[in-house]
Amino acid sequence: MIIAVDFDNTLAFTDYPDIRAPNQPVIDYIKARKLAGDTIILYTCRHGKELADAVEWCRQQGIEFNYINENVPELIEMYGDSRKISADVYIDDRNVLISDVMKEME
Repeated sequence: MIIAVDFDNTLAFTDYPDIRAPNQPVIDYIKARKLAGDTIILYTCRHGKELADAVEWCRQQGIEFNYINENVPELIEMYGDSRKISADVYIDDRNVLISDVMKEME
């Protein structure tokens, strides 16, 4: 499984660009999925120094990503490279489930 996870207010509680505190349940989940063999992609708008700071902070929390803001090579080979990250699961503080949207429309 490929899991794309956001950083700000998802892995860490932040006041951009400041990193305030870990979101331990999400960190624990990502670490467990990585140990289970899933591919973990950091999918964030951060770039430059702010991205480097976030990646280093994640390393200090014990999180190692397979990819950062990039698709897995097998998917690039099959479909070409896209700006949109392809994943089976997206974890983000701004997630909206389509099933919830559909219920609201009823």
